[in-house]
Amino acid sequence: MAPPSNPTGFSMKTFTDAATSTQWRAKDPWKRNEAWRYTGPFTRGNRMKGAFPGFGIAVVAFTGYVIVEQLFFAKDHHASEHDESAGHHKAL
Repeated sequence: MAPPSNPTGFSMKTFTDAATSTQWRAKDPWKRNEAWRYTGPFTRGNRMKGAFPGFGIAVVAFTGYVIVEQLFFAKDHHASEHDESAGHHKAL
């Protein structure tokens, strides 16, 4: 039994062959309309720059905070309070 005839005359094989040919890609009518996506402020690199606004400033501020804390606030200023022999945290 033969396959049913196509009433529309549309051939998917012909369409896919034409759509994937280099000749058709060279004449792409939407190429000009899509070019803005890949130039100027819309390039991948420029979009990633704006993905985390303020991140660089936050890293610098946090690094500065850690450096100041390590330099000016000594860790051992409460060391004697945590000594168990001092006895000020004994259970009643």
